[in-house]
Amino acid sequence: MGVTILKMKNKKGKNLKNFQAQIDELDNKWKRAVADYQNLEKRIEKEKGEFVKFYNASLVDKLLGVLDDLERAESHIKNKGLTMAVNQFKSVLETEGVEEIDSDGEKFDPEKMDCVELAKGPKNKVVETTLKGYMLNGKVLRPAKVRVGKGK
Repeated sequence: MGVTILKMKNKKGKNLKNFQAQIDELDNKWKRAVADYQNLEKRIEKEKGEFVKFYNASLVDKLLGVLDDLERAESHIKNKGLTMAVNQFKSVLETEGVEEIDSDGEKFDPEKMDCVELAKGPKNKVVETTLKGYMLNGKVLRPAKVRVGKGK
């Protein structure tokens, strides 16, 4: 009888160890699931923010065409009221994350510029910008159309 009790005690000890191992395993799985869920929430929030930033990209692109026309008119008419309106329009675009790409006199950057023609001038330097380029929140919205120097 003493041997039977000893065997039962050993079985109980093994069972307790098995239960503890299962509890530890489930606890670890639960912690990983919670961490995965928290990471998912963070990623979704980040993607929502990116979506909102770039949602209006097509609208802003259309507005850039209007800005181009207004700037052309401003250069010919030289009217103070038109100049104020153009500056206000640019200011609104800037508050929405739109910035002009500097290209005149810069080294040609194919990621931000499109070469429309090779011209006399220093090799791989922008000689003239034919159409301004713009970035929206750090990403190219419209590349600058430029004439690039071909060198000798």
